Amino acid sequence: MTVPEGPRPHERPQDLPHGRRYDAVIVGGGHNGLVAAAYLARAGRSVLVLERLDHTGGAAVSTYPFPGVDARLSRYSYLVSLLPKKIVRDLGLDFRVRARNVSSYTPAERGGRPTGLLVGGGERRTREAFVRLTGSDREYAAWQRFYDMTGRVARQVFPTLTEPLPTRAELRRRVDDEDAWRTLFEEPIGVAVEQHFTDDLVRGVVLTDALIGTFADAHDPGLVQNRCFLYHVIGGGTGAWDVPVGGMGALTDALATAARAAGAVIATGHEAERIATDGQSAEVTYRSSDGDGVVAARHVLVNAAPQELAALAGDPSRAPAEGAQLKVNMLLKRLPRLRDSAVDPREAFAGTFHIAEGYDQLSAAYAQAASGELPAAPPSEIYCHSLTDPTILGPDLADRGYHTLTLFGLHTPARLFARDNDAVREELLKSTLAQLDAHLAEPLADCLATDADGRPCIEARTPLDLERDLRLPGGNIFHRELSWPYAQEDTGRWGVETRHPNVLLCGAGAVRGGGVSGVPGHNAAMAVLAADA
Repeated sequence: MTVPEGPRPHERPQDLPHGRRYDAVIVGGGHNGLVAAAYLARAGRSVLVLERLDHTGGAAVSTYPFPGVDARLSRYSYLVSLLPKKIVRDLGLDFRVRARNVSSYTPAERGGRPTGLLVGGGERRTREAFVRLTGSDREYAAWQRFYDMTGRVARQVFPTLTEPLPTRAELRRRVDDEDAWRTLFEEPIGVAVEQHFTDDLVRGVVLTDALIGTFADAHDPGLVQNRCFLYHVIGGGTGAWDVPVGGMGALTDALATAARAAGAVIATGHEAERIATDGQSAEVTYRSSDGDGVVAARHVLVNAAPQELAALAGDPSRAPAEGAQLKVNMLLKRLPRLRDSAVDPREAFAGTFHIAEGYDQLSAAYAQAASGELPAAPPSEIYCHSLTDPTILGPDLADRGYHTLTLFGLHTPARLFARDNDAVREELLKSTLAQLDAHLAEPLADCLATDADGRPCIEARTPLDLERDLRLPGGNIFHRELSWPYAQEDTGRWGVETRHPNVLLCGAGAVRGGGVSGVPGHNAAMAVLAADA
């Protein structure tokens, strides 16, 4: 069996016409750029996508990371929540997601005995899990009230993501719940967590949604943690995070197919080097193995970080907001047994498996990282996508009980890796897995599969690795700090506008960007169509 080792390549135009004029040139073939290309091409516009890599997809790709192993993992981004069904319908995408049977499992030790909190499997079972952990159902009742509130907000806010930006006052009226508005938009999320919940572990489970890729304390007055929390609970109007069938690459493959079918030209292996514009028309200079060239465009859409756009356009740039995550991909021969024997590992790993994410643990980890030290107990969470979607494994691996694991570590800002990225990565990976092993009845190392060369199937990526591999400034998976989903002085009508009237930002750094959503791509396309109307 021959197993490819990278994303599926797409055909590359060999003779991109030098000097040709397009209605829109899109710099970057990640999922947002492909969404914009598909919308504009379907509207009859001539569209060129310039992608520097030999494949499309950006961070939303599936790869075979382990030589000779038939397991196709979502290598960087891996869950879907913020992708509106509207985009899937509008573009006719052959793409599906599956819900996870369990929301989360968080192991703990109480009274010297292993236990944990399993959220999922129905209301009765979840209530029983809260009682088992805390001794009463008071925390469960508080949990229900809190997430009823976030659900109401989600149903009002999520539909606005593909509409022109509302003002702050308009969004507040739409939410129509002053307590919810204060909780999510005005006070540090730590205030609400501490007011609603008393159990440290429950508090930590709630807080983690405010810290994914975001380096902040629960009480940070800048409220960056609130913005992160908001985007994590509004997806689809429910906050559910689903598994893409076939891996994340299935989405970007479907988007590339839709864009090409509509007439867009996708030039992989073509790197944009300069954007020159007078506000009415623009020229994009590119470099490729087939030769350098220049194409003209009425509009340029940039599916890259704001810092990359500034470099291309020769504009001033601010220092990037650093990323703060450790990303680990693994393949196991079997799921490990748990010390908490009351829970089946297939259920524990089916949702989000929280590790060292008690409220006090998260606070301590933040304080240590802020002082320049690696957290002594690194917090992280694990996802087993193959339990929900076994198609990402070859039939032989699936039959033998193999499984993928994806680990996402928190509170590991890029600055911690500056002295020696490789050495710090190994040190952090070792201590992170030790936190997991403390809750297992057998070492994770005993469960790891090996590749064709006999090496353990495990790879780790730091913020500096993501900066190198994907050109994410500071390794920030959101390209910059997440924004509130309402208009401010410099955001423009759609949240994609820049200082150049015909140059738009269509990546995660746009207002309402971040995550695998397609929202910035949709909104940039709508801005172009509105300008041409």
